[in-house]
Amino acid sequence: MRRWCAAVLALLLPAGCAAEPMAAVPTLDGQPPIVIAHRGASGERPEHTLASYELAIEQGADFIEPDLVLTKDGVLVARHENEISETTDVADRPEFADRKATRRIDGKDVTGWFTEDVTLAELKTLRAKERIPRLRGTANDGKFEVPTFEEILDLLARVNMERTHPVGVYPETKHPGYFAAIGLPHEAPLLALLEKYGYRGRTAPVFIQSFEVGNLKAIRAKSDLPLIQLMDDEGGPADDPRTSYAAMASPAGLKAVAAYADGIGPNKAMVIPRGALGTLGDPTSLVRDAHAAGLKVHPWTFRRENYFLPLGDKSGINPAGHGDLAAEIAAYLATGIDGLFSDNPREAIPAVKEGASR
Repeated sequence: MRRWCAAVLALLLPAGCAAEPMAAVPTLDGQPPIVIAHRGASGERPEHTLASYELAIEQGADFIEPDLVLTKDGVLVARHENEISETTDVADRPEFADRKATRRIDGKDVTGWFTEDVTLAELKTLRAKERIPRLRGTANDGKFEVPTFEEILDLLARVNMERTHPVGVYPETKHPGYFAAIGLPHEAPLLALLEKYGYRGRTAPVFIQSFEVGNLKAIRAKSDLPLIQLMDDEGGPADDPRTSYAAMASPAGLKAVAAYADGIGPNKAMVIPRGALGTLGDPTSLVRDAHAAGLKVHPWTFRRENYFLPLGDKSGINPAGHGDLAAEIAAYLATGIDGLFSDNPREAIPAVKEGASR
């Protein structure tokens, strides 16, 4: 209720509360910023489905992003979490009732149904559903399978056969420390599949990302593929409780990250924070500091619904209404970011192109 009251009050304030336009800063390498389709075109299709990735590719995304977890039989599949009741119909399927369990993941008890408790064949009987139905509806629930990482790479291989500039892949290893502890590490199957599909070297159209550190360092020891250290605006890596993301985002911390990674993927609030009423504040020095360390910056996540937008870019008080995503993106482009994650490539791509042409 407090959040709703603040939102209504904020919408009554003059639009001048939004941040003033800023002079644009160049990207690290001078190239136009990339658009990463966050879980595919997940603002229009259930996330992490081939339909979502296909739509993102049709809309012109530079990269598609699968979050990767593992099945009981060690297959990498695309889900936002290994607990799948939010994104599949598993809770409604009586044959899986006895699989409900509680697992301790990254220091927290989580109850539900987990990919590591089902085989790929069993997972393939489930159907995806919208994760945030109050904002995006349920019209596409029940239509799509959970894809494997190999199926996603196969889709890209077919698409890229006729392209001069390939659509890249931007996989995230989800809870890698947890999965390694139960005997299902990400690294070997991930690198084997990328090698199989021709992703080799630092110029390959791929970025591997993780919120953890050890996983990225382990991959760096085996591969020179580009790596991205994810960061949130609070907390720290699950595999290193002594470290905070705030410390990692300091100039000294970024220098340490640059020893094993090629860029950072920060929560966008670390680039431009919001005020108490949801207005965009002044940019931090994060992009400048990261560039000084030789790191690219790809903040997340840009979404068109009013619920997610800053005050000055909302279109009304309906949280599911679509506001001015392009205006929010323009503010971030001015800081020199090298790319961004968006659920809505349909809107994000022209916004980035317009901003890059200025």
